[in-house]
Amino acid sequence: MRMHQGNIIEFGEDTQPMLMVVVDTEEEFDWNAPPDRSQVGVKHMEQLHLTHDICVDFGLSPCYVIDYAIANQKPSIDVLSNYHQLNQCEIGAHLHPWVNPPFEETLSTANMYPGNLDANLELYKLKNLQAKIAENFGFTPHIYKAGRYGFGPNTLKTLEKLGFSIDLSYCPPINHTKDGGPNYSYIDSLPFVFNDSKVLEIPISGGFTGKLGNLSRSMFDLAKELENFRVPGILARTQLLDRLILSPEGYTSDEHIKLTKHLFNKGHRLFTWSFHSPTVIPGNTDYVTSKQEQQVYLDSFKRFFDFFFNQLNGRAVTPTEIYAMTEK
Repeated sequence: MRMHQGNIIEFGEDTQPMLMVVVDTEEEFDWNAPPDRSQVGVKHMEQLHLTHDICVDFGLSPCYVIDYAIANQKPSIDVLSNYHQLNQCEIGAHLHPWVNPPFEETLSTANMYPGNLDANLELYKLKNLQAKIAENFGFTPHIYKAGRYGFGPNTLKTLEKLGFSIDLSYCPPINHTKDGGPNYSYIDSLPFVFNDSKVLEIPISGGFTGKLGNLSRSMFDLAKELENFRVPGILARTQLLDRLILSPEGYTSDEHIKLTKHLFNKGHRLFTWSFHSPTVIPGNTDYVTSKQEQQVYLDSFKRFFDFFFNQLNGRAVTPTEIYAMTEK
């Protein structure tokens, strides 16, 4: 599917670099297994303070995009309500179709991408999620991020119908088409307003770094086809080509700084630090499987934030603040 395009939001080169935090706040489930409607545990929310407090210490107010399992259970509602009342976060919607009523679709990997659903079903599911958040948090969210980055051909119209003003679903430069998802490999991380719409898209921060320049996307696709021969690793080690995301999940502190400098030098001034809430507890995701890895994970927050604010002279923002800038 060819992704929607729009009018790029340009910040001048003298603009102070801005950082926002987006947290995919969701139930604990096996990422490597087929979708299971019974996996709705939220026990990790008891330890969310481990990442939240680091953000607050650096002046950041995370945007927690929450799915139905989070919005419908008291332990997670209590934690997030407290943060919201303290003005320490924003809360948006995050659609995981397989745990979000109505349950009408066939359970499949492809249907885990909400944009693959029938237009009416995507609408009804997101409408139910929006209503559940309003019921338990006292306001109607205007920020959306599709589960599994699954923005589809009908998603923009759905967002407009439900009054959303900000979307955070785009995931450049990842290609999800192998299991039915969208292809973001030719999308940049620059924010834009969709054509003929008022909805603002703020993609995650990602990109290709290295010396291969404009050939990076096609070269990386070729390298992935040769993965059994360790070609992607060789390209990364020789600094010819690497695909990086600004996330503590699967990427090192050195890679975070490398990517940020690369994007900054290309003129980017808005950056998104993104991760999944369950990762905070060892064993919930493949990214943190031990106490030792948990400490490395938490330390990576501190190291990157220290770099961004104290070396890059950045400042903290939220999606809502960015949207307000675009309306001026």
